[in-house]
Amino acid sequence: MVVDTALKRIPLHDVHVALGAKIVPFAGFEMPVQYPTGITAEHKAVREKAGLFDVSHMGEFMVRGRQAVDFVNYVTTNDVTALAPGQAQYSTILREDGTIVDDCLVYRADDRVLMVVNGSNIDKDFAHISQYIGGFDAMLEDLSDTIALLALQGPDAARILQQHTTTDLSKIKYYEFTTGTVAGVDKVYISRTGYTGEDGFELYLPAEQARKIWIALTASGEVIPVGLGARDSLRLEMGMALYGNDLDDTTTPLEASLGWLVKMKKGDFVGRDALVRQKERGLERKLVGFTTEERSFPRHGYPVFANGKPSGEVRSGTLSPTLGIPIGTAYVPPESAAEGSPLEIEIRGRRIPATVQKMPFYKTGSRL
Repeated sequence: MVVDTALKRIPLHDVHVALGAKIVPFAGFEMPVQYPTGITAEHKAVREKAGLFDVSHMGEFMVRGRQAVDFVNYVTTNDVTALAPGQAQYSTILREDGTIVDDCLVYRADDRVLMVVNGSNIDKDFAHISQYIGGFDAMLEDLSDTIALLALQGPDAARILQQHTTTDLSKIKYYEFTTGTVAGVDKVYISRTGYTGEDGFELYLPAEQARKIWIALTASGEVIPVGLGARDSLRLEMGMALYGNDLDDTTTPLEASLGWLVKMKKGDFVGRDALVRQKERGLERKLVGFTTEERSFPRHGYPVFANGKPSGEVRSGTLSPTLGIPIGTAYVPPESAAEGSPLEIEIRGRRIPATVQKMPFYKTGSRL
């Protein structure tokens, strides 16, 4: 087997190999896609109990200085000024033409703002937002290589994590965070966030301490390791977007059904004028969820038809492990975007009837 030497390795690479993980190239990294338990078992563990993800490929930018909040508010679409210290928000980073550079998380602390971006976009994102830093009294630093990110997700996550920290987790609400000690490791960002639809925590910590926390959280056997395969099926059941599939550099947040992340009234931000114009013109397409009548697997890239006409391709698709039905996303004309609208998905040369379905597909997650 030829290994691409250009691929980066996350801090716990050797741990995942020792656990028998299937390692695949993803976002420029060698990442565990599944473990011997298999994707379905990993998915089920997160829905019913708890699973642990190593998502240390994600990027972290720290912004400090008097105008740190103002700067991040300008290069993202959500309203950072609405956050109190200790709160986080989901957002998007745009170009001047309104298209999405990336989606991100923004964490506001007392004296700094942390931006968390997708691993495949670290260099692109940093170069893009760096263009605007000169207009603000703020400093921007890429800390991606020094930070590990572990995500403990599932209905039992809080109970399990509480055994390893003196921080009272019951006081951390959804999309809030604090700094505390976990498994003897100090200065961990403990964030009640995740991309699964279940309760859980994302732990930002020094990369060299990742092994200590991973071993502590998995030692009892209550928590199983979960790879990127189940992460993808979990987030798709919740209708959560994946950059590179549902979002890319041709889509705007309005088209991607992420208009709730765009706070027009907050003042100027990169891409605002373009979105105002798009709103005035009206959308030509919108991201929707769908299910098919047959149990055929709607894979990424399969052709989509609305009213008999081509409408791009399947952006995300899988057979839902929880619901047992095919689910997917696609961009369709506004007139075909209403729930119940008929579509067709071309699977192996045959057009399969599909129906637009409101997301999330899975509606009983512990974090809904």
